[in-house]
Amino acid sequence: MSITNQDEATSPATLPRLPEELVASPAFLLKRLGFAAKDKALGAYERTGLNPYHHAVLAVLDEGSRETQGAIADALGYDRGQLVGLLDELEERKLVQRRRDPDDRRRHIVQLTSEGKRALAKLRATAKRLDDELLVALDESERAQFHALLLKLAQHHLPHCRGLAGAPAAPSA
Repeated sequence: MSITNQDEATSPATLPRLPEELVASPAFLLKRLGFAAKDKALGAYERTGLNPYHHAVLAVLDEGSRETQGAIADALGYDRGQLVGLLDELEERKLVQRRRDPDDRRRHIVQLTSEGKRALAKLRATAKRLDDELLVALDESERAQFHALLLKLAQHHLPHCRGLAGAPAAPSA
């Protein structure tokens, strides 16, 4: 399996070359790699019967610190309506359980079920395989450096990544 969208039999020598101007652009390379990684991930997750959005919800619930629908949506930066649909799908598969908050009947408490924990373990294995495939050209040291640089960029540009362990302070306005 390859992370590229090209046919395995296609030799790099027979492919048209990208313009140097584009290859020199980190944003262009990130975008192209992102598209390739997304396509590959959707196929891999599809085989599990779930998707990366489900994985994210289960991962948040596994942390145990955010159990209300609103807190989960806020943690992931998801629209609350979108989250309700995802939770419906997860609940239908018995991966999560929702119940009314006894302190505030307007809210729902969401919990990971034991089946949800098993599904999350499978999703984590899928994500690990995808990471390994994407980063196959890098050794362990390069992978760590690449991740640190991506995290630094994410912490600067993505509000939900700020404040993570090792994160630099939020940029001043």
